[in-house]
Amino acid sequence: MQNLITEVTLAKVHTKDGDIQHNGHPKDTPISVPIGRDPLVTREKASPEEDLDGQGVPLLSDESGAEGSDEDNSKELIPVVELRESREKLWQIAFQIFFPYLIAGYGMVAAGSVLEIVKRWPVFTNVSEVIILVPPLLGLKGNLEMTLASRLSTQANLGHMDTASEQWVMIGGNLALIQAQAIVVGLLAALFTIVLGWIPEGRFSVVHGCLLCASSVLTATVTSFVLGSVMVGVVMLSRRFHINPDNVATPVAASLGDLSTVSLLAAVSTVLYNTLERHLWVSPFLIVVIVSLIPLWWWLAHHNRYTSQVLYSGWTPVIGAMVISSFGGLVLDYTVSNDGIAVFQPVINGVGGNLVAIQASRLSTALHQVSIPGVLPRNAVNGCPNPLTTFCGKGISSRTAFVLLLMVIPGQIIFLLSIYLMNETKNFKITVTFAAIYVAAAILQVAILLFIANWLVHFLWRRGNDPDNFSIPYLTAIGDLLGTVLLALAFYVYDLVSHNT
Repeated sequence: MQNLITEVTLAKVHTKDGDIQHNGHPKDTPISVPIGRDPLVTREKASPEEDLDGQGVPLLSDESGAEGSDEDNSKELIPVVELRESREKLWQIAFQIFFPYLIAGYGMVAAGSVLEIVKRWPVFTNVSEVIILVPPLLGLKGNLEMTLASRLSTQANLGHMDTASEQWVMIGGNLALIQAQAIVVGLLAALFTIVLGWIPEGRFSVVHGCLLCASSVLTATVTSFVLGSVMVGVVMLSRRFHINPDNVATPVAASLGDLSTVSLLAAVSTVLYNTLERHLWVSPFLIVVIVSLIPLWWWLAHHNRYTSQVLYSGWTPVIGAMVISSFGGLVLDYTVSNDGIAVFQPVINGVGGNLVAIQASRLSTALHQVSIPGVLPRNAVNGCPNPLTTFCGKGISSRTAFVLLLMVIPGQIIFLLSIYLMNETKNFKITVTFAAIYVAAAILQVAILLFIANWLVHFLWRRGNDPDNFSIPYLTAIGDLLGTVLLALAFYVYDLVSHNT
Protein backbone atom coordinates (compact mmCIF):
# COMPACT_ATOMS: atom_id res chain seq x y z
CA MET A 1 0.00 0.00 0.00
CA GLN A 2 1.22 3.44 -0.81
CA ASN A 3 2.90 5.15 2.14
CA LEU A 4 1.13 8.15 3.61
CA ILE A 5 3.36 11.21 3.41
CA THR A 6 3.61 14.55 5.08
CA GLU A 7 5.68 17.63 4.33
CA VAL A 8 8.46 18.86 6.55
CA THR A 9 11.06 21.53 5.98
CA LEU A 10 14.66 20.45 5.60
CA ALA A 11 16.84 22.49 7.90
CA LYS A 12 20.11 23.90 6.63
CA VAL A 13 23.16 21.66 6.88
CA HIS A 14 26.30 23.77 6.68
CA THR A 15 29.64 22.94 5.11
CA LYS A 16 32.59 25.11 4.25
CA ASP A 17 31.26 25.45 0.73
CA GLY A 18 27.76 26.49 1.77
CA ASP A 19 24.50 24.68 2.27
CA ILE A 20 24.18 21.07 1.28
CA GLN A 21 21.15 20.23 -0.83
CA HIS A 22 19.06 17.13 -0.19
CA ASN A 23 18.07 15.15 -3.28
CA GLY A 24 18.61 18.17 -5.48
CA HIS A 25 16.29 20.41 -3.41
CA PRO A 26 17.51 23.90 -2.43
CA LYS A 27 17.80 24.72 1.25
CA ASP A 28 14.54 25.13 3.19
CA THR A 29 12.55 23.50 0.35
CA PRO A 30 9.60 21.40 1.56
CA ILE A 31 10.26 17.71 1.03
CA SER A 32 8.10 14.65 1.58
CA VAL A 33 8.95 11.95 4.07
CA PRO A 34 6.86 8.98 5.27
CA ILE A 35 4.72 9.61 8.33
CA GLY A 36 6.11 8.14 11.49
CA ARG A 37 9.77 8.56 10.59
CA ASP A 38 12.08 10.64 12.74
CA PRO A 39 12.86 14.09 11.36
CA LEU A 40 16.08 13.96 9.40
CA VAL A 41 17.47 17.22 10.74
CA THR A 42 16.67 19.37 13.77
CA ARG A 43 17.38 23.07 13.69
CA GLU A 44 19.48 24.71 16.38
CA LYS A 45 21.90 27.61 16.27
CA ALA A 46 23.87 26.83 13.14
CA SER A 47 27.55 27.62 13.00
CA PRO A 48 29.26 26.79 9.70
CA GLU A 49 32.69 26.87 11.30
CA GLU A 50 31.88 24.41 14.08
CA ASP A 51 29.40 22.10 12.38
CA LEU A 52 31.97 19.96 10.66
CA ASP A 53 33.95 16.89 11.56
CA GLY A 54 36.82 18.01 9.33
CA GLN A 55 35.42 16.51 6.13
CA GLY A 56 32.33 18.61 5.53
CA VAL A 57 30.08 15.96 7.09
CA PRO A 58 27.46 17.11 9.64
CA LEU A 59 28.12 16.04 13.21
CA LEU A 60 25.79 13.43 14.61
CA SER A 61 24.15 13.59 17.98
CA ASP A 62 24.52 10.57 20.22
CA GLU A 63 23.24 9.42 23.55
CA SER A 64 26.50 9.96 25.40
CA GLY A 65 26.64 13.72 25.10
CA ALA A 66 29.74 13.77 22.90
CA GLU A 67 30.18 15.79 19.72
CA GLY A 68 26.94 17.16 18.39
CA SER A 69 25.17 16.78 21.77
CA ASP A 70 23.26 19.39 23.75
CA GLU A 71 26.49 20.58 25.38
CA ASP A 72 27.16 22.80 22.37
CA ASN A 73 23.99 24.50 21.19
CA SER A 74 25.91 26.32 18.46
CA LYS A 75 26.01 23.08 16.45
CA GLU A 76 23.15 21.69 14.44
CA LEU A 77 21.86 18.41 15.75
CA ILE A 78 21.21 15.47 13.45
CA PRO A 79 19.77 12.44 15.24
CA VAL A 80 21.39 9.08 14.81
CA VAL A 81 19.11 7.15 12.49
CA GLU A 82 18.73 3.49 11.66
CA LEU A 83 17.77 1.67 8.49
CA ARG A 84 14.21 0.39 8.66
CA GLU A 85 13.03 -2.96 7.42
CA SER A 86 10.94 -2.90 4.25
CA ARG A 87 7.37 -4.13 4.56
CA GLU A 88 7.74 -6.05 1.30
CA LYS A 89 7.55 -9.81 1.60
CA LEU A 90 10.45 -11.78 0.14
CA TRP A 91 8.14 -13.68 -2.23
CA GLN A 92 6.72 -10.36 -3.46
CA ILE A 93 10.22 -9.09 -4.23
CA ALA A 94 11.12 -12.32 -6.04
CA PHE A 95 7.86 -12.30 -8.01
CA GLN A 96 8.22 -8.66 -9.06
CA ILE A 97 11.85 -9.14 -10.12
CA PHE A 98 11.80 -12.55 -11.81
CA PHE A 99 9.50 -11.90 -14.76
CA PRO A 100 11.07 -8.56 -15.79
CA TYR A 101 14.43 -10.29 -15.32
CA LEU A 102 13.41 -13.05 -17.76
CA ILE A 103 12.15 -10.50 -20.28
CA ALA A 104 15.42 -8.61 -19.93
CA GLY A 105 17.35 -11.84 -20.41
CA TYR A 106 15.57 -12.61 -23.67
CA GLY A 107 16.41 -9.11 -24.85
CA MET A 108 20.06 -9.89 -24.13
CA VAL A 109 19.81 -13.24 -25.93
CA ALA A 110 18.43 -11.40 -28.95
CA ALA A 111 21.28 -8.86 -28.70
CA GLY A 112 23.82 -11.68 -28.60
CA SER A 113 22.23 -13.30 -31.64
CA VAL A 114 22.44 -10.02 -33.55
CA LEU A 115 26.07 -9.53 -32.50
CA GLU A 116 26.97 -13.06 -33.65
CA ILE A 117 25.52 -12.21 -37.09
CA VAL A 118 26.86 -8.68 -37.57
CA LYS A 119 30.41 -9.47 -36.42
CA ARG A 120 30.98 -10.89 -39.93
CA TRP A 121 29.72 -7.75 -41.70
CA PRO A 122 32.33 -5.76 -43.67
CA VAL A 123 32.32 -2.80 -41.29
CA PHE A 124 33.10 -5.08 -38.32
CA THR A 125 35.84 -6.99 -40.14
CA ASN A 126 37.47 -4.01 -41.88
CA VAL A 127 37.09 -1.53 -39.00
CA SER A 128 37.92 -3.80 -36.07
CA GLU A 129 37.52 -0.99 -33.54
CA VAL A 130 33.72 -1.14 -34.01
CA ILE A 131 33.59 -4.36 -31.95
CA ILE A 132 35.51 -2.62 -29.15
CA LEU A 133 32.72 -0.02 -29.07
CA VAL A 134 30.10 -2.62 -28.21
CA PRO A 135 30.71 -3.00 -24.42
CA PRO A 136 30.98 0.75 -23.62
CA LEU A 137 27.87 1.53 -25.68
CA LEU A 138 25.99 -1.37 -24.07
CA GLY A 139 27.26 -0.01 -20.77
CA LEU A 140 25.52 3.29 -21.42
CA LYS A 141 22.26 1.71 -20.27
CA GLY A 142 23.97 1.21 -16.90
CA ASN A 143 25.63 4.60 -16.96
CA LEU A 144 22.56 6.57 -17.99
CA GLU A 145 19.25 4.70 -18.26
CA MET A 146 19.64 2.49 -15.18
CA THR A 147 20.91 5.47 -13.21
CA LEU A 148 17.90 7.47 -14.43
CA ALA A 149 15.61 4.60 -13.39
CA SER A 150 17.24 4.48 -9.95
CA ARG A 151 16.88 8.26 -9.47
CA LEU A 152 13.25 8.28 -10.55
CA SER A 153 12.46 5.18 -8.46
CA THR A 154 13.89 6.82 -5.35
CA GLN A 155 11.95 10.04 -5.99
CA ALA A 156 8.76 8.05 -6.61
CA ASN A 157 9.18 6.07 -3.38
CA LEU A 158 9.73 9.33 -1.50
CA GLY A 159 6.48 10.73 -2.94
CA HIS A 160 8.10 13.42 -5.08
CA MET A 161 6.33 12.32 -8.28
CA ASP A 162 2.75 12.36 -7.05
CA THR A 163 1.77 15.62 -8.76
CA ALA A 164 1.66 16.19 -12.53
CA SER A 165 3.60 19.46 -12.36
CA GLU A 166 6.50 17.90 -10.46
CA GLN A 167 6.50 14.90 -12.79
CA TRP A 168 6.98 17.01 -15.91
CA VAL A 169 9.68 19.16 -14.34
CA MET A 170 11.58 16.08 -13.19
CA ILE A 171 11.10 14.22 -16.49
CA GLY A 172 12.19 17.14 -18.68
CA GLY A 173 15.31 17.83 -16.67
CA ASN A 174 16.39 14.18 -16.54
CA LEU A 175 15.87 13.59 -20.27
CA ALA A 176 17.93 16.69 -21.08
CA LEU A 177 20.62 15.52 -18.66
CA ILE A 178 21.01 12.05 -20.17
CA GLN A 179 21.10 13.52 -23.69
CA ALA A 180 24.05 15.73 -22.75
CA GLN A 181 25.76 12.82 -21.00
CA ALA A 182 25.08 10.40 -23.87
CA ILE A 183 26.66 12.66 -26.49
CA VAL A 184 29.75 13.40 -24.41
CA VAL A 185 30.27 9.81 -23.28
CA GLY A 186 29.56 8.44 -26.76
CA LEU A 187 32.22 10.72 -28.23
CA LEU A 188 34.73 9.90 -25.50
CA ALA A 189 34.05 6.18 -25.91
CA ALA A 190 34.84 6.43 -29.63
CA LEU A 191 38.05 8.40 -28.99
CA PHE A 192 39.16 5.92 -26.32
CA THR A 193 38.36 3.04 -28.67
CA ILE A 194 40.52 4.64 -31.36
CA VAL A 195 43.42 4.78 -28.90
CA LEU A 196 42.90 1.15 -27.84
CA GLY A 197 42.81 0.09 -31.48
CA TRP A 198 45.87 2.15 -32.40
CA ILE A 199 48.13 0.84 -29.60
CA PRO A 200 48.47 -2.79 -30.81
CA GLU A 201 48.39 -1.99 -34.55
CA GLY A 202 50.49 1.18 -34.56
CA ARG A 203 48.40 2.86 -37.27
CA PHE A 204 45.45 5.24 -37.35
CA SER A 205 42.88 6.12 -40.05
CA VAL A 206 41.18 9.52 -39.83
CA VAL A 207 38.32 8.28 -42.01
CA HIS A 208 37.70 5.29 -39.77
CA GLY A 209 38.02 7.53 -36.72
CA CYS A 210 35.26 9.82 -38.00
CA LEU A 211 33.10 6.78 -38.74
CA LEU A 212 33.58 5.49 -35.18
CA CYS A 213 32.76 8.86 -33.60
CA ALA A 214 29.67 9.43 -35.74
CA SER A 215 28.37 5.91 -35.17
CA SER A 216 28.97 6.14 -31.44
CA VAL A 217 27.35 9.54 -30.77
CA LEU A 218 24.33 8.85 -32.99
CA THR A 219 23.74 5.44 -31.41
CA ALA A 220 24.18 6.86 -27.91
CA THR A 221 21.84 9.83 -28.32
CA VAL A 222 19.03 7.91 -30.04
CA THR A 223 19.04 4.93 -27.66
CA SER A 224 19.31 7.18 -24.60
CA PHE A 225 16.29 9.24 -25.63
CA VAL A 226 14.16 6.19 -26.42
CA LEU A 227 15.16 4.22 -23.32
CA GLY A 228 14.93 7.29 -21.10
CA SER A 229 11.35 7.87 -22.25
CA VAL A 230 10.52 4.21 -21.60
CA MET A 231 12.02 4.45 -18.10
CA VAL A 232 9.81 7.41 -17.28
CA GLY A 233 6.73 5.47 -18.35
CA VAL A 234 7.73 2.36 -16.41
CA VAL A 235 8.31 4.27 -13.16
CA MET A 236 5.01 6.16 -13.46
CA LEU A 237 3.04 2.99 -14.25
CA SER A 238 4.73 1.12 -11.40
CA ARG A 239 3.77 3.88 -9.01
CA ARG A 240 0.20 3.82 -10.26
CA PHE A 241 -0.19 0.05 -9.79
CA HIS A 242 1.57 0.03 -6.39
CA ILE A 243 4.63 -1.88 -7.63
CA ASN A 244 8.05 -0.93 -6.30
CA PRO A 245 9.80 0.62 -9.36
CA ASP A 246 13.18 -0.39 -7.89
CA ASN A 247 12.26 -3.99 -8.77
CA VAL A 248 11.11 -3.53 -12.36
CA ALA A 249 12.57 -0.36 -13.90
CA THR A 250 16.17 -1.50 -14.34
CA PRO A 251 15.25 -4.91 -15.87
CA VAL A 252 13.09 -3.16 -18.45
CA ALA A 253 16.00 -0.85 -19.32
CA ALA A 254 18.21 -3.91 -19.71
CA SER A 255 15.71 -5.78 -21.89
CA LEU A 256 15.52 -3.03 -24.49
CA GLY A 257 18.95 -1.48 -24.12
CA ASP A 258 21.21 -4.25 -25.40
CA LEU A 259 19.14 -5.21 -28.43
CA SER A 260 18.46 -1.64 -29.56
CA THR A 261 22.08 -0.57 -29.05
CA VAL A 262 23.66 -3.48 -30.96
CA SER A 263 21.13 -3.23 -33.80
CA LEU A 264 21.43 0.53 -34.15
CA LEU A 265 25.23 0.50 -33.96
CA ALA A 266 25.42 -2.16 -36.68
CA ALA A 267 22.96 -0.30 -38.92
CA VAL A 268 24.49 3.16 -38.47
CA SER A 269 28.09 2.02 -38.86
CA THR A 270 27.20 -0.01 -41.98
CA VAL A 271 25.43 2.93 -43.63
CA LEU A 272 28.31 5.28 -42.87
CA TYR A 273 30.85 2.68 -44.02
CA ASN A 274 29.05 2.40 -47.36
CA THR A 275 29.20 6.18 -47.83
CA LEU A 276 32.96 6.46 -47.29
CA GLU A 277 33.90 6.17 -50.95
CA ARG A 278 31.58 8.87 -52.33
CA HIS A 279 30.46 10.99 -49.35
CA LEU A 280 33.30 11.43 -46.89
CA TRP A 281 31.58 14.51 -45.42
CA VAL A 282 28.63 12.58 -43.92
CA SER A 283 30.39 11.32 -40.77
CA PRO A 284 32.01 14.68 -39.83
CA PHE A 285 28.71 16.47 -40.54
CA LEU A 286 26.81 14.17 -38.17
CA ILE A 287 29.41 14.68 -35.46
CA VAL A 288 29.19 18.49 -35.74
CA VAL A 289 25.37 18.53 -35.71
CA ILE A 290 24.99 16.22 -32.70
CA VAL A 291 27.79 17.81 -30.66
CA SER A 292 26.32 21.30 -31.34
CA LEU A 293 23.21 20.21 -29.40
CA ILE A 294 25.18 19.81 -26.15
CA PRO A 295 24.76 23.49 -25.09
CA LEU A 296 20.97 23.19 -25.46
CA TRP A 297 20.71 20.05 -23.33
CA TRP A 298 23.19 21.51 -20.84
CA TRP A 299 21.15 24.70 -20.47
CA LEU A 300 17.90 22.79 -19.91
CA ALA A 301 19.48 20.50 -17.30
CA HIS A 302 21.26 23.40 -15.58
CA HIS A 303 18.02 25.33 -15.09
CA ASN A 304 16.14 22.35 -13.67
CA ARG A 305 16.26 22.04 -9.88
CA TYR A 306 16.26 18.24 -9.99
CA THR A 307 19.27 17.91 -12.30
CA SER A 308 21.36 21.06 -11.85
CA GLN A 309 23.53 19.42 -9.19
CA VAL A 310 23.88 16.07 -10.99
CA LEU A 311 24.86 17.89 -14.18
CA TYR A 312 28.17 18.89 -12.59
CA SER A 313 28.76 16.05 -10.13
CA GLY A 314 27.69 13.05 -12.21
CA TRP A 315 30.47 12.97 -14.81
CA THR A 316 33.13 11.07 -12.87
CA PRO A 317 31.20 7.79 -12.54
CA VAL A 318 29.87 7.96 -16.11
CA ILE A 319 33.27 8.56 -17.70
CA GLY A 320 35.03 6.18 -15.32
CA ALA A 321 32.53 3.45 -16.15
CA MET A 322 33.05 4.07 -19.86
CA VAL A 323 36.80 3.55 -19.48
CA ILE A 324 36.30 0.32 -17.52
CA SER A 325 33.83 -1.02 -20.11
CA SER A 326 36.23 -0.13 -22.93
CA PHE A 327 38.82 -2.52 -21.51
CA GLY A 328 36.10 -5.15 -21.62
CA GLY A 329 35.70 -4.29 -25.30
CA LEU A 330 39.42 -4.86 -25.82
CA VAL A 331 39.08 -8.34 -24.30
CA LEU A 332 36.08 -9.00 -26.55
CA ASP A 333 38.06 -7.87 -29.61
CA TYR A 334 40.70 -10.54 -28.92
CA THR A 335 38.19 -13.31 -28.20
CA VAL A 336 35.25 -12.58 -30.54
CA SER A 337 36.73 -14.82 -33.24
CA ASN A 338 35.84 -17.84 -31.06
CA ASP A 339 32.57 -19.34 -32.22
CA GLY A 340 29.74 -18.69 -29.77
CA ILE A 341 31.37 -16.12 -27.51
CA ALA A 342 29.58 -13.18 -29.15
CA VAL A 343 26.20 -14.77 -28.37
CA PHE A 344 26.92 -15.15 -24.66
CA GLN A 345 28.71 -11.83 -24.08
CA PRO A 346 25.58 -9.61 -23.83
CA VAL A 347 23.80 -12.30 -21.80
CA ILE A 348 26.36 -12.79 -19.03
CA ASN A 349 27.15 -9.07 -18.83
CA GLY A 350 23.52 -8.02 -18.99
CA VAL A 351 22.30 -10.43 -16.32
CA GLY A 352 25.05 -9.39 -13.91
CA GLY A 353 24.48 -5.68 -14.46
CA ASN A 354 20.72 -6.11 -14.27
CA LEU A 355 20.70 -7.90 -10.90
CA VAL A 356 23.29 -5.70 -9.23
CA ALA A 357 21.49 -2.55 -10.42
CA ILE A 358 18.29 -3.76 -8.71
CA GLN A 359 20.16 -4.30 -5.43
CA ALA A 360 21.98 -0.96 -5.63
CA SER A 361 18.73 0.87 -6.33
CA ARG A 362 17.01 -0.79 -3.37
CA LEU A 363 19.92 -0.05 -1.01
CA SER A 364 19.95 3.59 -2.11
CA THR A 365 16.20 3.95 -1.60
CA ALA A 366 16.48 2.49 1.90
CA LEU A 367 19.13 5.06 2.81
CA HIS A 368 17.17 7.97 1.30
CA GLN A 369 14.10 7.07 3.34
CA VAL A 370 15.80 7.63 6.70
CA SER A 371 18.81 9.88 6.18
CA ILE A 372 20.69 12.28 3.92
CA PRO A 373 23.99 11.70 2.05
CA GLY A 374 26.88 12.10 4.48
CA VAL A 375 24.92 10.77 7.46
CA LEU A 376 25.27 6.99 7.62
CA PRO A 377 22.66 5.12 9.70
CA ARG A 378 24.33 3.37 12.60
CA ASN A 379 23.09 -0.09 11.59
CA ALA A 380 24.29 0.32 7.98
CA VAL A 381 27.46 -1.20 6.49
CA ASN A 382 30.49 0.84 7.50
CA GLY A 383 33.70 -0.35 5.89
CA CYS A 384 34.28 -3.67 4.16
CA PRO A 385 31.19 -5.87 4.63
CA ASN A 386 31.22 -9.48 5.75
CA PRO A 387 30.58 -11.75 2.72
CA LEU A 388 28.41 -14.04 4.87
CA THR A 389 26.17 -11.25 6.15
CA THR A 390 25.92 -9.83 2.62
CA PHE A 391 23.99 -12.93 1.54
CA CYS A 392 22.97 -14.69 4.76
CA GLY A 393 22.13 -11.83 7.13
CA LYS A 394 18.75 -11.33 8.77
CA GLY A 395 17.90 -8.03 7.07
CA ILE A 396 15.76 -7.72 3.95
CA SER A 397 18.75 -6.42 1.94
CA SER A 398 20.78 -9.56 2.68
CA ARG A 399 17.87 -11.83 1.86
CA THR A 400 17.21 -9.93 -1.36
CA ALA A 401 20.87 -10.33 -2.34
CA PHE A 402 20.60 -14.09 -1.74
CA VAL A 403 17.42 -14.30 -3.84
CA LEU A 404 19.08 -12.33 -6.65
CA LEU A 405 22.07 -14.69 -6.56
CA LEU A 406 19.78 -17.74 -6.74
CA MET A 407 17.99 -16.24 -9.74
CA VAL A 408 21.18 -16.59 -11.78
CA ILE A 409 20.85 -20.39 -11.94
CA PRO A 410 17.35 -20.81 -13.44
CA GLY A 411 17.74 -17.66 -15.50
CA GLN A 412 21.00 -18.64 -17.17
CA ILE A 413 19.78 -22.22 -17.75
CA ILE A 414 16.66 -20.87 -19.49
CA PHE A 415 18.78 -18.53 -21.62
CA LEU A 416 21.18 -21.35 -22.50
CA LEU A 417 18.29 -23.57 -23.60
CA SER A 418 16.86 -20.72 -25.67
CA ILE A 419 20.19 -20.16 -27.43
CA TYR A 420 20.50 -23.91 -28.03
CA LEU A 421 16.97 -24.26 -29.44
CA MET A 422 17.42 -21.19 -31.65
CA ASN A 423 20.61 -22.81 -33.00
CA GLU A 424 22.45 -19.51 -32.68
CA THR A 425 25.82 -21.22 -32.09
CA LYS A 426 25.98 -23.21 -35.31
CA ASN A 427 29.72 -23.86 -35.07
CA PHE A 428 29.77 -24.37 -31.30
CA LYS A 429 27.98 -27.18 -29.52
CA ILE A 430 26.46 -26.40 -26.12
CA THR A 431 27.06 -29.40 -23.86
CA VAL A 432 26.23 -30.15 -20.23
CA THR A 433 29.87 -29.57 -19.32
CA PHE A 434 29.93 -26.15 -20.96
CA ALA A 435 26.60 -25.23 -19.35
CA ALA A 436 27.97 -26.09 -15.89
CA ILE A 437 31.15 -24.06 -16.43
CA TYR A 438 29.21 -21.11 -17.87
CA VAL A 439 26.63 -21.03 -15.06
CA ALA A 440 29.43 -21.25 -12.46
CA ALA A 441 31.14 -18.24 -14.08
CA ALA A 442 27.85 -16.32 -14.06
CA ILE A 443 27.24 -17.12 -10.36
CA LEU A 444 30.76 -15.97 -9.46
CA GLN A 445 30.28 -12.74 -11.41
CA VAL A 446 26.97 -11.85 -9.71
CA ALA A 447 28.26 -12.82 -6.24
CA ILE A 448 31.25 -10.49 -6.62
CA LEU A 449 29.05 -7.68 -7.95
CA LEU A 450 26.50 -7.95 -5.12
CA PHE A 451 29.30 -7.92 -2.54
CA ILE A 452 30.86 -4.83 -4.16
CA ALA A 453 27.43 -3.14 -4.29
CA ASN A 454 26.90 -3.67 -0.56
CA TRP A 455 30.18 -1.90 0.14
CA LEU A 456 30.08 0.76 -2.61
CA VAL A 457 26.57 2.12 -1.96
CA HIS A 458 27.26 2.71 1.74
CA PHE A 459 30.76 4.02 1.05
CA LEU A 460 29.41 6.62 -1.39
CA TRP A 461 26.65 7.59 1.04
CA ARG A 462 29.13 8.05 3.87
CA ARG A 463 31.20 10.32 1.60
CA GLY A 464 28.14 12.49 0.92
CA ASN A 465 27.51 11.22 -2.63
CA ASP A 466 24.11 10.05 -3.84
CA PRO A 467 24.41 6.34 -4.82
CA ASP A 468 21.59 6.78 -7.33
CA ASN A 469 23.99 8.84 -9.45
CA PHE A 470 27.32 7.18 -8.65
CA SER A 471 26.98 3.47 -7.87
CA ILE A 472 25.21 1.88 -10.86
CA PRO A 473 27.63 3.15 -13.55
CA TYR A 474 30.61 1.69 -11.69
CA LEU A 475 28.83 -1.57 -10.87
CA THR A 476 27.58 -2.25 -14.41
CA ALA A 477 30.98 -1.35 -15.88
CA ILE A 478 32.76 -3.70 -13.48
CA GLY A 479 30.14 -6.30 -14.40
CA ASP A 480 30.91 -5.84 -18.11
CA LEU A 481 34.65 -6.24 -17.62
CA LEU A 482 34.31 -9.08 -15.13
CA GLY A 483 31.71 -10.87 -17.25
CA THR A 484 33.78 -10.66 -20.44
CA VAL A 485 36.90 -11.95 -18.66
CA LEU A 486 35.02 -14.79 -16.94
CA LEU A 487 33.32 -15.73 -20.21
CA ALA A 488 36.69 -15.95 -21.97
CA LEU A 489 37.99 -18.08 -19.07
CA ALA A 490 34.91 -20.32 -19.28
CA PHE A 491 35.59 -21.01 -22.96
CA TYR A 492 39.27 -21.60 -22.18
CA VAL A 493 38.49 -24.06 -19.35
CA TYR A 494 35.95 -25.84 -21.53
CA ASP A 495 38.53 -26.25 -24.29
CA LEU A 496 40.97 -27.77 -21.78
CA VAL A 497 38.36 -30.14 -20.40
CA SER A 498 37.20 -31.15 -23.89
CA HIS A 499 40.70 -31.93 -25.08
CA ASN A 500 41.47 -34.01 -21.99
CA THR A 501 38.33 -36.18 -22.26
